[in-house]
Amino acid sequence: MRTLKLLVVVGCFAFCGCGVVEYFESEEPPYDEELPIAYNQTKLKESTSADVLAIIHRPEYDELLSQSKSVVASQGQKKKGYQIWFNMVSFDEDKLAAKRKYFFVVDEKGKAFLVGPRRSLTFNSEMVLEPDVLEEAYADENSRRIAILEQVLSNVRKDINEVAEDNKTLDICGMLINQTLQTVMHKMDESPVLASTLSDANGVAVDHISLGKGNIRMDVAGDIVNVQVRLGSLAWTLEDPFALEE
Repeated sequence: MRTLKLLVVVGCFAFCGCGVVEYFESEEPPYDEELPIAYNQTKLKESTSADVLAIIHRPEYDELLSQSKSVVASQGQKKKGYQIWFNMVSFDEDKLAAKRKYFFVVDEKGKAFLVGPRRSLTFNSEMVLEPDVLEEAYADENSRRIAILEQVLSNVRKDINEVAEDNKTLDICGMLINQTLQTVMHKMDESPVLASTLSDANGVAVDHISLGKGNIRMDVAGDIVNVQVRLGSLAWTLEDPFALEE
């Protein structure tokens, strides 16, 4: 058995070159489960800007901090640039408390010999909805859910634009999120009944042009909406290192 394993490794080197070595090396920190720590620890309507700044930025991992008057974001990358992530929080300027938070990571490592594809995209979002969205008289529940998802997309664009000027990588990440949510909105326009399954275990299926199939889930509790997007190798998996904490 050892001889067989050795032959497999030697074959990987012979046929695929040095790039395959990265798949057998131990992952360096921060580990996947550490990436959304700031997102998970930020509490909407409670965490202040001082609270968030104390946990969101980790210079030891070469994360870049970007700030505006109401938004703070920390963005990093590893795996020689193949994995990029950010945590971002938007604050209520009057109450000085967190009102929206986001976590995003994309891993574009391709497929190697005898190693499965790892390309994936994760997006978690939690936000306080505006009163006008909640108080609007909608034709039905599906229309209400679609309007809420539209508000989520609008807020994502707004908050990323606040901090993307001095960090173009954030801007590119925002484009990926926008592209994904726009695809979902297009499906909802064609078939509004799909909105009824947004809160199901598997949510609504998404097919991204470069990252493949995935799903989006949305849950609303009171004035808080949670949105989760998974594309590529993380879609439909039970063991999700970026799952929202209960």
